[in-house]
Amino acid sequence: MKVYNPEHIRNVVLVGHQGSGKTSLAESMLYVSKKTRRLGTVTEGSTVSDYQPSEKERQMSIFSSLLHAEWKEHKINIIDTPGYPDFVGEVVAAVRVADTSIFVMNAQEGVEVGTELAWAAATENEKPAMFVINQIDRPQADVDSLITQMRDRFGSGITVIQFPGGAPNELIDVLIMKKITFDSSSQGPPTFSEIPDEFRERAEELHNALVEDIAVSDEELMEKYLESERLTEDEMRAGLRDAMLQRSLYPIFCTAATENVGSARLMSFIGNVVPSPLEAASLPLTEGKVAEPSMEGNPIVFVYRTMAEHHVGDYSFFRVCNGAIESGMDLENAQSGTSERLGQLYVLCGRDRETVSRMNMGDIGALVKLRDTHTNNTLHKKGNRVVVTPIPFPEPRYREAIQAKTEGEEDKLAQGLHQITAEDPSLVVMHEPHLSQITLGGQGAMHLKVAQYRLKSKVNVEVEYTRPRVAYRETVTTEARDSYRHKKQTGGAGQFADISVLIEPLDGEFRKRPDINVRNVAQSQTAWGSTIEFIDAIVGGVIDMRRFFGAIQKGVLEGMQRGPVAGYPVGDVRFVIFDGGMHSVDSNENAFRTAARMVFRESFRKAKPVILEPIHDVEVTVPDTYTGDVMGDLNGRRATIKGMEAEGTMQKILVQVPEAELYQYSTRVRSMTQGRGIHSARFSHYQAMPRNVQEKVVAAAAKENQD
Repeated sequence: MKVYNPEHIRNVVLVGHQGSGKTSLAESMLYVSKKTRRLGTVTEGSTVSDYQPSEKERQMSIFSSLLHAEWKEHKINIIDTPGYPDFVGEVVAAVRVADTSIFVMNAQEGVEVGTELAWAAATENEKPAMFVINQIDRPQADVDSLITQMRDRFGSGITVIQFPGGAPNELIDVLIMKKITFDSSSQGPPTFSEIPDEFRERAEELHNALVEDIAVSDEELMEKYLESERLTEDEMRAGLRDAMLQRSLYPIFCTAATENVGSARLMSFIGNVVPSPLEAASLPLTEGKVAEPSMEGNPIVFVYRTMAEHHVGDYSFFRVCNGAIESGMDLENAQSGTSERLGQLYVLCGRDRETVSRMNMGDIGALVKLRDTHTNNTLHKKGNRVVVTPIPFPEPRYREAIQAKTEGEEDKLAQGLHQITAEDPSLVVMHEPHLSQITLGGQGAMHLKVAQYRLKSKVNVEVEYTRPRVAYRETVTTEARDSYRHKKQTGGAGQFADISVLIEPLDGEFRKRPDINVRNVAQSQTAWGSTIEFIDAIVGGVIDMRRFFGAIQKGVLEGMQRGPVAGYPVGDVRFVIFDGGMHSVDSNENAFRTAARMVFRESFRKAKPVILEPIHDVEVTVPDTYTGDVMGDLNGRRATIKGMEAEGTMQKILVQVPEAELYQYSTRVRSMTQGRGIHSARFSHYQAMPRNVQEKVVAAAAKENQD
């Protein structure tokens, strides 16, 4: 394939809610550019983008798909992304490497949650954006109403370039002031004609508004506009490009992608107006640096996605951030320090691939079989280390405990989990040995269902999901003292250890007592993340602490693994050894270890123990109309409301919720809001649970132990 310079490259990503028609639009864009000979459909499973078996089966995009088309003198890289909210990780990665986000809107629907998520990603990356209102040929299409909603949600920069004409295959374009007629049965160009009288007044009104909006973003254009009240078509294109780069204007186009209406004009706009890699924002580097776009200088390659393709190997999808790369070039991985020799360079169009001898700054492609390079890695010339800021993949919103259905397949499960999380970093595996479970976190039930399918197809392991155990903790709320004497005689040397202790919450400095003289303080971190503070207050040598302090610590830590209340790990206590006794022959480490474990349990029971539960900071974003229902549901989950913030027509509810009440919450909030609600959760702290809840937890733990 031809090698393109950056001024002739355009990188766009199609984003939007499920069902808006992104894949159909991509199909039409390929068709009108003569990249394909027929228009595939999602329902037939014949699109270029959705070629994976799981996508064809579900008739929906699950993975981002890299496509390309040649339009006149330009190469247009198109990344088609999933619209279902569970696969937002694919969107976040694609938005990072594209230069312009194209938001595809369903003309029959309002602003939907998939659009909201993509808007957040584009805003965070400060990328230019434009909108395509698709499905304008459908009976329930209401373009004007949708534009009003878009302005309410995304601001006054929403700028109309096109609106539907009198027939389903006609558009009125107010940038070039022409009526455009499309032939859905042909790959030929559309026809341009004068705007009919019935649309003339509206077209002129929108044209004048467009000219004024463009002029406002450029001082020179504003001066000319004030003098003549008009701009040339070239001036409008240049001004519109600058306004897009400033994110002050977001052009709106119209399409009926399945009928091939609007796609050719959209491709022309992408080639003529959308910023090139030389004009677009550079990818940020760590330590506050930036990679200024340039063909000169050392090559910088950023890997934004990896994927194992059957019979091919591991694909590494990348963007050339600086310089140029060729097959056979040696680069260094900034994260691992290892050297990577670049194999054959590929440009992809869904499953199909073409080789290319060289790729210049701004281009997007793929490599196969890099030895030790993964998603979010940077490759650079040896000796010139730079690191592109990693993609911030979303934290899990949904979690299940996972296990192999067949005993003995744990190694296969581990291998499969490693593979799918390497390909999709928004899937997160947590090994929790203290809870005897492995959990898989993702963005929702569908995300984990697809992960289940992928584990079966990749490593042939069938898995099942169960409700995760909550990492409860036990602790004490007051001071208590106790003693324990361990004495065992079996003939010959026996066992003897006598310990007197004080136990209390670890919530500040140790309060001095007249009968306790602190000699030594040591803190230990447990495997489950809690702290235990040991205080040696032995005087007079009644216990040889140089000999037995370690054994006492081990005994206490053993007792902490299963607390006396319900068998949960103990956290954040202070344990003071202030008296005791030993025997010159029978005292040994095992005796003091046993005595320490037993006195810990007995003193713990006396210190008014409670069960602590993890509390999460939760943000729930929902449309205004659903706020009452969502608040009511949160109150039923023992939530503490911290505040609310208005975001256009949406409300962000800030709450703290016990982890136990968040199981499958993403499914619940979507069902309450017709799919438009979304939440995020992050661990905050532990706190004592209410007495009635603790009684239920204790009863459930007792039943589980019996079983």
